[in-house]
Amino acid sequence: MVTSTNISTAQAARVWQIDIIVADGFVLLEVAAIVDALRIANRIAAQPQFAWTYRSAKGGLIESRCEAFVKSTPFVDRPTADYAFIIGNSDPDCPALSPPSLISAYTYRGAQVFLLAEAASRYIKDRGGAAQHLSTHWENSALMRERSSLFEADSALASEDGLVVTCAGMGATVDVVLALMGRHISPAALVTVANVLLHDRIRDFSTRQPFGGAGSNTTGDAELDRCVQIMQDNIEEPVPISDLSRQVGLSARSLERRFRANFDTTPNSFYREIRLSKANNLLLNTNLSVGEVGLVCGFPSGFSSLYKAQFGVSPLVLRKRRMAGGKGANVPVTNDE
Repeated sequence: MVTSTNISTAQAARVWQIDIIVADGFVLLEVAAIVDALRIANRIAAQPQFAWTYRSAKGGLIESRCEAFVKSTPFVDRPTADYAFIIGNSDPDCPALSPPSLISAYTYRGAQVFLLAEAASRYIKDRGGAAQHLSTHWENSALMRERSSLFEADSALASEDGLVVTCAGMGATVDVVLALMGRHISPAALVTVANVLLHDRIRDFSTRQPFGGAGSNTTGDAELDRCVQIMQDNIEEPVPISDLSRQVGLSARSLERRFRANFDTTPNSFYREIRLSKANNLLLNTNLSVGEVGLVCGFPSGFSSLYKAQFGVSPLVLRKRRMAGGKGANVPVTNDE
């Protein structure tokens, strides 16, 4: 059963609620893309920032088209979620995919609604095929073109129509979720989530839907991508920024400008957070002492204070909390220590 910008400590305390709307025959890949990305983001953070709820028309067990189930709760008249994802389905004509009243219930309260694949197709169909700035999976576009020669959807991974985002779905769901999370977590944390997912390039909404392999990069800037790779390869013994800029053939000023433009942070801050994210994983998943974790992540001194400044909780408190166990990955844990 399947159960941006620099982020301040105060912002990190905010928990963002996501409702995941499913109907029988839903695409499990899309659900997994959403939940696993959110789960990994929560694992990386000292204080998880995302929570999610499965919802359906009547609640109860809902079966995917590959015979896996999720346990859902019924829709509510006044949803309080910040975001909602309506999952695709094997039947693009399924009326449960994109009910106008449900979409309105969320958007009326300021929530953004993401319609994936067939759910996007249903939304486009309900709008009479006016899809110049709307997206769906290319297979659905082809099907709809066969039904109506006037139909021509955008081939982007996703398109925003006010508070409604129509999306290609399938594997591109990871990109959509990463884009959403990028509004609430730091660039370094976002890159770490993508790396854990083995997602080698973070694509924005305007990226064309691929019909084959995609290039292997993070930003599309070869020198910047190379710099990030060097950082990731040198955690225990950090490379001075002056050496990094020399290795990638850029001046220190040019490198800083590129980090500002792509990540809204400095190379030093980005490098430090990558190392702190690695420290987080070691604190949660190994028996290394706090001091040993600091050394392994390139902090021979001052590790605890740097960690607390970044995450708002000390390494010792985090380790004690997680060793106590008993919390689900999708349940945020508050910190009063």
